[in-house]
Amino acid sequence: MTAQSPPDEAFLYEQLATTISKLIDVGTLKPGDRLPSVRKLSKKRGVSISTVLQAYRHLEDCCLVEARPQSGFYVRPQVRNRPTEPQITAPPLAVTEVEVSDLVMKVLESVADPDVVPLGAAIPSPDLLPTARLNRVLASVARRAGPEINTYLLPQGYDPLRQEIARRALDWGCSLSRDDFIITCGCLQALSLCLRAVARAGDTIAVESPAYFGVLQLIESLHMKTLEIPTSPRDGIDVEALERCIEKEAVTACLVTPNFHNPLGSLMPEAHKKALVDLCARHQVPLIEDDLYGDLYFEPPRPKSLKAYDRDGNVLQCSSFSKTLAPGYRIGWVAPGRFAPEVRRAKLASTISTAAPLQMALAEFLRQGGYDRHLRTLRRAFANNLERMTQAVGEYFPEGTRATRPLGGFVLWVELPERVNALALFREAVKHRISIAPGPIFSSTGQYDQCIRLSGGHSWSDRIEQALQTLGRLAGRKTGGE
Repeated sequence: MTAQSPPDEAFLYEQLATTISKLIDVGTLKPGDRLPSVRKLSKKRGVSISTVLQAYRHLEDCCLVEARPQSGFYVRPQVRNRPTEPQITAPPLAVTEVEVSDLVMKVLESVADPDVVPLGAAIPSPDLLPTARLNRVLASVARRAGPEINTYLLPQGYDPLRQEIARRALDWGCSLSRDDFIITCGCLQALSLCLRAVARAGDTIAVESPAYFGVLQLIESLHMKTLEIPTSPRDGIDVEALERCIEKEAVTACLVTPNFHNPLGSLMPEAHKKALVDLCARHQVPLIEDDLYGDLYFEPPRPKSLKAYDRDGNVLQCSSFSKTLAPGYRIGWVAPGRFAPEVRRAKLASTISTAAPLQMALAEFLRQGGYDRHLRTLRRAFANNLERMTQAVGEYFPEGTRATRPLGGFVLWVELPERVNALALFREAVKHRISIAPGPIFSSTGQYDQCIRLSGGHSWSDRIEQALQTLGRLAGRKTGGE
């Protein structure tokens, strides 16, 4: 491999890391085994030494191997007492009014305090983001821009930014042009515009169960209703259960997160995605896709979006840069398919346009390159954080605790023993300067009162580990463990 083809070199190291991780998963490489030397594996695989080093360092970041001074790389002991995975959820299959906003505000208030350990909000830590470079790009754009930087753009958004997003859509399995996209004020506004385009007050929206509380708040604010569908912590929404509900209830739209769902972290298999798209098309139910976490996969390839299987414009795909690059910029987008005119009208009636300077800065950042390199670093950090968090839950939380095993994103769903009340644990945690997200805010039906969501968005530290140890002790008290 030559220096003239860095994309292939990067792909090679990811392939090699994936091969080794699978050998660890199936037990061919056992804890304590020494990996082949860098030179030996380089020669055996016909790749450069730097490719092997990158692969080993990636596995090290994922807590699968460890480097020993003057000795080489070894397979790490894996998570001790790894918690069992939760079962597929079983919400009551009933149309429900949504009332979660008051509880959500209490949780968000606990996150705002900088002295609180931030395990409650799914926000990436600023120290994991290229903020200094973004600041330089923004300043440069502001110096060079003409009058257009200080005016309203069309509702569709800044053309060069839409072009960059369309280019990246190839990674999602989509062939889209810039005209297929509308820039929004974050992913949540994209979801809001979609709901307003396809549904009205009183209509029923099918969602996963549990569902991201922001989506539930949004549905509540639009005076719509939810129908929660059973969801697997590993494979996502139960497509067969959804079909039964669509045949029984007047479902106006379906809103799902197929790639690394928040809060479960589930990843729908590609066959399930296609089945879901076909189901909604067959019943003429608009399918709103939240692909906010799709780029945060731990092992390649990047999972396809639902939009990749869309043949008639029935999928409205939404995402943003908030979880990967610039939370403070609040720049998102939607590819609304056949509902584009309705979404454009909704955008015009709400914010008219999205901030021009921020759109221009992100377009320039993407044009300059380096975003994929940043994503690789970010994915390694999140994989490491969740691995360590899972290990801490297994070590410190009471017996009977279950936890999900996400393959991407940065949230962990924890199911506590039945005697532990999530809201009571939340209140106790706040007293100890720790924020968590209690399960009931992720349901419109009052489910998940023994569950919590933990965020791995901040770099691992002794402070975070001590907070998890404290949480485990508090949960133990509720089960009579102390």
